[in-house]
Amino acid sequence: MKMSDMIADMILDMFDDNTPTVQIQRNDLANRLGCVPSQINYVITSRFTPEAGYRIESRRGGGGYILITRAKSKDNAVMSLINSIGDSIDERTARAHIYNLNYQQVIDNKSAKIMLSVLADVNFKGIEKEQANMLRAVLLKKMLISYID
Repeated sequence: MKMSDMIADMILDMFDDNTPTVQIQRNDLANRLGCVPSQINYVITSRFTPEAGYRIESRRGGGGYILITRAKSKDNAVMSLINSIGDSIDERTARAHIYNLNYQQVIDNKSAKIMLSVLADVNFKGIEKEQANMLRAVLLKKMLISYID
């Protein structure tokens, strides 16, 4: 298992059903896992994103901490992502969002594969890149909206 996966799993294990917020001391966590503190930062900024339904707050200094708050439901994560997409999105960014939603178990594997195939660049041949990215954003938003209960 990769170090980044171990860090993410450890942070996810800190959450429980009653408390949507965890407080992490970056250096302490790094010492427990035997990694450098920058690896903790990398995992937090790449996996615990607003698009995935997390809010990050940090306080620097000797007694500094990182506070990670998880959205109350998967719907909040999806809505947050929809609101962040904007009018245009490239294939690489769309793929990253879909992989993240799948990793966070917001969408299942089959749905992720379908979304990825619909949003692939190959489907937009003959369309200007700017127009393709605008269409891709509309399609992604529509697919994500269908996931909301």
